[in-house]
Amino acid sequence: MRKVIYYKTSDGECPVDSFLNSLSPKQFEKVVWVLAIIRDLPFISNQYLKKLRGTDGIWEVRIDAGSDTFRLLGFFDKGNIVVLTNGFAKKTGKTPLGEIRLAEQRKNDYEKRKRNG
Repeated sequence: MRKVIYYKTSDGECPVDSFLNSLSPKQFEKVVWVLAIIRDLPFISNQYLKKLRGTDGIWEVRIDAGSDTFRLLGFFDKGNIVVLTNGFAKKTGKTPLGEIRLAEQRKNDYEKRKRNG
């Protein structure tokens, strides 16, 4: 089993919570369902979780809710903790570079604060 947590900024804000709160109840329910798969199943299909090539260890949680497509980006900590850094509605074929860079920045911030206690 894995543990799924949300990245918090140094001032305590949680960008993933803000994103999730912007979704409709039905969309939110689908995201929670996919996160439960990631948390509970030993093997996860690329349909739901995929490593992004050319990144600094960033993974993409993939959610399709009807005609809507959402992504949550994050990384692994200690092998079994998934730290989600940001979420967005996907409107193009490729994951936006700005979202990937934001996830990498937040990963670096998380690791730096973790090292420094």
